[in-house]
Amino acid sequence: MSDKELHLKTGRSFSPTTQKRRAEALQAKRSRIMQAALSLFAKNGVSGTSVEQISELADVSKSNLLYYFKSKEQLYLDVITHLLDVWLTPLQSFSAEQDPIETLSEYIKVKLEMSRDNPAESKLFCMEVVQGAPLLIKELETPLKELLDAKSAVINAWIDAGKLKPVEPYHLIFSIWAITQHYADFSVQIKAVTGKDLSNAAFFNSTLDNIKRILLDGLKP
Repeated sequence: MSDKELHLKTGRSFSPTTQKRRAEALQAKRSRIMQAALSLFAKNGVSGTSVEQISELADVSKSNLLYYFKSKEQLYLDVITHLLDVWLTPLQSFSAEQDPIETLSEYIKVKLEMSRDNPAESKLFCMEVVQGAPLLIKELETPLKELLDAKSAVINAWIDAGKLKPVEPYHLIFSIWAITQHYADFSVQIKAVTGKDLSNAAFFNSTLDNIKRILLDGLKP
């Protein structure tokens, strides 16, 4: 919330220091609500989660929650679009000047770290897409497609320069997503089979090494 909004809401003027503290407090509360919503949406889905449950977990009143987010659906959309932004940020750094194997290796590492550190986020996104992405379809059809088109052009530039063996860029990116996010979305299955998950440092490093070999060794010129 901006200083102007704070002033309009309260009808009072505040010192810059007080304005900063209030803005930080408001942002912290908003973040707490979104984190509570994320954990419940990932566990119960949108229809199985109520505003009351979210407000209780976030330790705010229902009216306070609805001050920040006008509805449960708006809160869900804010949570899921924020996740999409976080996941796509590493992909935005791809450029034709970079070494492709090093760049793709780092991207795989970042994506696997996200699965380790943010499994609820991955599961929620998976749930949304499996259901046909009813609330996210516009984000998938426009910003996501535009980014993938741009980064596919970078991968084709690497191929044209002889830095990478021919591969369909979309399928390469989809494969990275599918494999790395599998370790979040199917973590229970993986632990049942191996007795380990990505929180185990040795297992994480072994997983990362194997994924890079599977996906990238065949692409080296």
